[in-house]
Amino acid sequence: MPDSVCIAGVGMTAFAKPGAHEPYPDMAAHAVRAALADAGLVYGDIQQAYVGYVYGDSTAGQRALYGVGMSGIPVINVNNNCSTGSTALFLARQAVASGAAECVLALGFEHMSPGALGTVFKDRPSPFDRFDEATAELVGRDDIPLALRYFGGAGLAHMQQYGTKLETFAAIRAKASRHAAHNPLALLRKVLTTEDVMAAPMMWEGVMTRLMACPPTCGAAAAVVCSESFAHRRGLDASVRIRAQAMTTDTAITFEARDMREVVGFSMAREAARQVYEQGGVGPQDLDVVELHDCFAHNELLTYESLGLCPLGGAERFVANGDNTYGGAVVTNPSGGLLSKGHPLGATGLAQCTELVQQLRGQAGQRQVPNARLGLQHNLGLGGACVVTLYERLSA
Repeated sequence: MPDSVCIAGVGMTAFAKPGAHEPYPDMAAHAVRAALADAGLVYGDIQQAYVGYVYGDSTAGQRALYGVGMSGIPVINVNNNCSTGSTALFLARQAVASGAAECVLALGFEHMSPGALGTVFKDRPSPFDRFDEATAELVGRDDIPLALRYFGGAGLAHMQQYGTKLETFAAIRAKASRHAAHNPLALLRKVLTTEDVMAAPMMWEGVMTRLMACPPTCGAAAAVVCSESFAHRRGLDASVRIRAQAMTTDTAITFEARDMREVVGFSMAREAARQVYEQGGVGPQDLDVVELHDCFAHNELLTYESLGLCPLGGAERFVANGDNTYGGAVVTNPSGGLLSKGHPLGATGLAQCTELVQQLRGQAGQRQVPNARLGLQHNLGLGGACVVTLYERLSA
């Protein structure tokens, strides 16, 4: 990138349970106004907008923004399942890096329904039909929700190969709760012990308790993305830039490996991380803080390995040694992650961006990672897409 791409402003709403939230245009407007205020800009400064959501009608992005301003700019609606928010960020970064625009908005929001995710359009082939077929063959258990089968099955594969204990997933959830206790925007802030998580109702005997799954939530998050030269001309905070970014989709191994870890995107994530480390000229050992896609505690454990935070098969030791938290090798999900913050699909990637920008600026309060300079974001959507982003704090 000849002209660095900076994150000049971020903002998000507190995530709320379905039914306990504002209408999506109001949530989105609050996140956008917060990001603009953080950047020191007005909506008229924005030249393009990429707006992500999964469950909504066409042009809901325009509806979400028209309450903030109607300036005639291009508004592009984005849907990439759970990686929707980071896909909007990816497109915004591309627009700025290419010179197509100097100041772009990335916005994500979601109005979720209670309960497990389900199919909306039932009169046509599902984009998940091959994933469902693979899961039926490898896991069975059509008595439990599909998302649980996907990620629980992937965790079970790790347990079977490496002897990983259920208590290790419980320890990940307990760690998330300790981090979330210091995040006023997290939905679940009660501190849990590993024993508390193990004692929760069992959703899949020997594989997952209820507390190991993230709650469906509603909310919005936004980021103002601009060129370094624009930031300097306008006197904006250009201290956090995107040093590298990659987006990947599935390859043949997803189904050919006959492994549930591949069905949920292990190699897709590993390749995105490889590209980012290569672009950024760094390795996982250089990272200070990571926000990763912990839709289930099982996926957090798998992601330690796909991002190279520990060796293959080394995730249980990584957790046992405390290398995933403060005082360890790298702080993972200081926000509390999806497990505590919640997972409004379209907003999640930009909420991760918000946390990392605040960490790198030194604005994270009690959850601040000391002297954080490099932050990595991992956002995964089945179907599939994975976006990995490396953020860097520039020296003063």
